[in-house]
Amino acid sequence: MHDPPTEQARRTPVASLKQQLWDPIAGFGVTFRTMFRKPITEQYPFEKKPTAPRFHGRHQLNRHPDGLEKCVGCELCAWACPADAIYVEGADNTEGGRFSPGERYGRVYQINYLRCIFCGLCIEACPTRALTMTNEYELADDDRAKLIYEKKDLLAPMLPGMEEPPHEMRLGKDEKDYYLGAGLPGWSSGGSKEKKNVESEAAHS
Repeated sequence: MHDPPTEQARRTPVASLKQQLWDPIAGFGVTFRTMFRKPITEQYPFEKKPTAPRFHGRHQLNRHPDGLEKCVGCELCAWACPADAIYVEGADNTEGGRFSPGERYGRVYQINYLRCIFCGLCIEACPTRALTMTNEYELADDDRAKLIYEKKDLLAPMLPGMEEPPHEMRLGKDEKDYYLGAGLPGWSSGGSKEKKNVESEAAHS
C-alpha cells in the first residue's frame, strides 16, 4: 500500500502540454538548424589563420635597445597571477654584472603553462613593460616538464645593435633615462621636453 502524497507534492503543478511536448523540441532547435548546413573545416596545421593583433599567446621578456633586460625582478607579475603560474627570483645588479638598468633584475623567471590561463593580468601589473604576450599559441607538448618555461625560453631574441648582458648602461646615465625612452627615436638626454615626448612611446615599447 502506497503512502499518501505529501502536502508539497500536492502543491507541485503538473507539467503543461507545452512543457511536455514543445520545450524538448525547442531545445533541439540549434541541432536541427545546423544539421543541413555545410560544415566548416579548418585545415590546421597546414593552413593557419592569423590571430588578432592583441591575441594572448606565449609570454615574452623584452629588452632595451642596447640588450639590457627590462625586467627588474619586482615580482608584481607573480603576485597578480590568479593561477600562481609565475615564479620570479630577483637579484641585485653589480658593477661587473649588470643585466637591467635598475638596481635589481630577474635572476630566475618561470611560467608554468600547465597553470597559465592567459588572462593578461601579469602584463597589466608590469611597471616596465618587460612582460608582454606574443601571438604564438602552439604550446602543446607530451612532456609536462617542457611546459614550464624558463627565463632563457621567454627572453626576446637579440636584435642588431644589441649586446648580450651583462654590460653597463649604454643609452643613458641611470634607469630613469631608460624608462623615459633611451635609445628610442626622438630620445634626447639634453632636456626634459624631449623626454616627455617619448614617455608615452617608451611605455608601450
